[in-house]
Amino acid sequence: MRRFLPVLLPLCLAGCFSMPRPFSDPGQQARQLATANLPPARLAVPTSSESLLSDDAAKLWAHDVAEAMVAQSVPAIAQPKKPGDWWLKLSASTRNGAVVPHYVIMTPEGKARAEGDGAPVDMAGWSAGDPLAIKGAAMQEAPELANLLTGIQADMMQQDPHSLMRRAAHIYFEGVKGAPGDGNTSLARAFYASLPDKTNSVQTNAKNADFTVQGIVKVTTAGTVDKTLMQHIEIVWHVITPDGKEAGAATQLHDVPAHSLDNAWGDTAILAAEEAAGAVRTIITNYSGREHTPLPASTQTVKPSDAKHA
Repeated sequence: MRRFLPVLLPLCLAGCFSMPRPFSDPGQQARQLATANLPPARLAVPTSSESLLSDDAAKLWAHDVAEAMVAQSVPAIAQPKKPGDWWLKLSASTRNGAVVPHYVIMTPEGKARAEGDGAPVDMAGWSAGDPLAIKGAAMQEAPELANLLTGIQADMMQQDPHSLMRRAAHIYFEGVKGAPGDGNTSLARAFYASLPDKTNSVQTNAKNADFTVQGIVKVTTAGTVDKTLMQHIEIVWHVITPDGKEAGAATQLHDVPAHSLDNAWGDTAILAAEEAAGAVRTIITNYSGREHTPLPASTQTVKPSDAKHA
């Protein structure tokens, strides 16, 4: 088996994605992974009365901004703000012969948390309510506004001693299923030993766990190579949130000589588990947002174009 170790089970982070943007994961999950004072699951985008647009075009702008924010994984809704809402205040002004959109992220208390100007828009197109000009402005600024929202959430997490930015994640490991030979046991032991570090702890019960990890192995026939019958090995490490959502999954794939893993996995289990543990730590870090840069509370005016550097 040792001669297969250098190429065995390359890692494919098929399900490893960045954390949902702010407002996208309310309730128990938000309370456990971030802070009890997180914004609600919605960002309201009211129609602006200071947009330099007709009423219909102003409604279209609010709709386009909300739609563009949804594309950035921020569940925004074009509707009047309601009590408890974080909301986006839209306005526009003229400058140097062009129209400059202005965006303000407002707290439920009515305070400006961050604000800035969008890119100048052709005055004629804006004044005429050109749908392409309005949609273009919304799409251009949405990613930067989402970055600001992420920074706001990171700042709130930093202030909360219970958030994953201030403590280690509690991970319940359910074990491994479906492996031939001693794979279930050897993979589980190796993963349990490899996973913990200063920001992640592992436990064998589900009580108060921030995440649950499940290892699932599938073995299928993979044809022949040089007259040798091969098997396809797939190991998927699922990372599950307390409310049953999948935060991500790390997948390991390789073809090995048929039945070569029917007995002891040996070093193969150690190699696979160490690689998987690193992937699981990455998924948890990305999902929780614990390494995102907080937007300082004193930052009241930020150009959206500079948000990524805030």
